[in-house]
Amino acid sequence: MAQLMAKDKIHAKGLEIGIYTTDFQNEYISLTDIAKYKSDDPAQVIQNWMRSKETVIFLGLWEELHNPDFNPLDFEGFKKEAGLHSFVLSPQKWVNSVNAIGIVSKSGRYGGTYAHSDIALEFASWISAEFKLYIVKDYQRLKFDENSRLSLGWNLNREVSKLNYKIHTDAIKNNLIPPELTEKQIGFTYANEADLLNVALFGKTAKEWRDQHKTKKGNIRDEASLHQLLVLANMESYNAILIKQGKTQKERLLALRELVNQQLSVMEQLDNENIRRLS
Repeated sequence: MAQLMAKDKIHAKGLEIGIYTTDFQNEYISLTDIAKYKSDDPAQVIQNWMRSKETVIFLGLWEELHNPDFNPLDFEGFKKEAGLHSFVLSPQKWVNSVNAIGIVSKSGRYGGTYAHSDIALEFASWISAEFKLYIVKDYQRLKFDENSRLSLGWNLNREVSKLNYKIHTDAIKNNLIPPELTEKQIGFTYANEADLLNVALFGKTAKEWRDQHKTKKGNIRDEASLHQLLVLANMESYNAILIKQGKTQKERLLALRELVNQQLSVMEQLDNENIRRLS
């Protein structure tokens, strides 16, 4: 599994519980921090939890649902032995035997045992139902704050995109559409300019994309990444400037393609710098 990177902390009954991530989507909560609520020997607490048959079955089901590389043969062996007095299962043994991804055991700066949030909250229930409620409450606060920030950014980007779209269509209307064109010809002009942006950004027209993805609903822009959508908004504004300058469509395509490469490269560089900073 990729390196864990610190993301945030939960505060529950005087304890700080670390949240980590590998891809900024799946969140891993520190079982070691949660276990400190019960004992000064968190590793032993985690092993005691993993000895339970119910725990082993739960962990196995989670892996079956989320992990295509899960090893079911060793899991069956653990399931048969779980609950016996002689049965011992550590996080490392679980991960190495069944190729688990739901639990991570690390040494070093972020040393300890971590689990996907689904599993971590199950562990918290085993520790203490009351303690779990404190964890859930602060975890929900973190998610609300995160969603608020994303919503604010999304709405701002949406308004900028609407403004740039209007600038783009006005430039087409005022510079590329003579008054003698029919409604059909006018529609074709707008579509042609939209496809100019598609080719510069995605390397293909909307029709070419549909021909390659006949079973998918929506259009080529529905499949765009957030970075591509941001660049697309900038392209509309830039293409409007190029249209007013009288550039040919070929000249504009080359200029737009240069813009795409430059801006996507900068965004990727910023992402990498943020990852290095967090890690």
